[in-house]
Amino acid sequence: MEQAWIPLALSLKVAGWATILTMIVGVAVGYTLARLRFPGRDVVDAVLTLPMVMPPTVLGYYLLVLIGRKGWLGSWLEKTFGIHLIFTWQGAVIASSIVAFPLVFKSARAAFEAVDGQLEQAARVLGISEVAIFFRVTLPLAWRGILAGVLLAFARALGEFGATLMVAGSIPGKTQTLSIAVYEAVLAGQDDVANTLVVITSLVCVAVLLIAGWLVPGRIAN
Repeated sequence: MEQAWIPLALSLKVAGWATILTMIVGVAVGYTLARLRFPGRDVVDAVLTLPMVMPPTVLGYYLLVLIGRKGWLGSWLEKTFGIHLIFTWQGAVIASSIVAFPLVFKSARAAFEAVDGQLEQAARVLGISEVAIFFRVTLPLAWRGILAGVLLAFARALGEFGATLMVAGSIPGKTQTLSIAVYEAVLAGQDDVANTLVVITSLVCVAVLLIAGWLVPGRIAN
């Protein structure tokens, strides 16, 4: 059981931080694209959605090019701050965040677009600032859709494998997440460990999906 709980704790840590990052950036970008009209908006939307359909190993390669020790960002971080992201849990967070980002971004954009613009306009007529309108009108009306996307992003980050393996590797206790631990256990012939990890992962993901489904706006209770 110890072999199962260590990667579970690490996976929850990585997925938690990745979810926080994707929630902040995804909500901001989703709101921006939902409200602004500019040439190339659909192209920007397509590019931001790419991680949802692109093979995780390809994303992992791009990240290696970007934040690796020879990458322009990675080399700058190393020379300036002495920060190394490859083969660290922070690197796993970055990989999981990018893979899960489209789930928050698409959900947030759809939720914001579903908000009645007349309510926001009425608030402007009353002299309420744009920031206050966002937090007092727009966000309260869109929170269910956003939260559903955040939960799905958490489940996606929890099960991320390809990009995380390429960026963070498989160091037991440091970067070996649940999905990677399952892979390693199967290769090592440790079927009992693999079965335990699979059951834990499945239960967590099913619970998250049930909650996300309940939060979807407009869902009709049976």
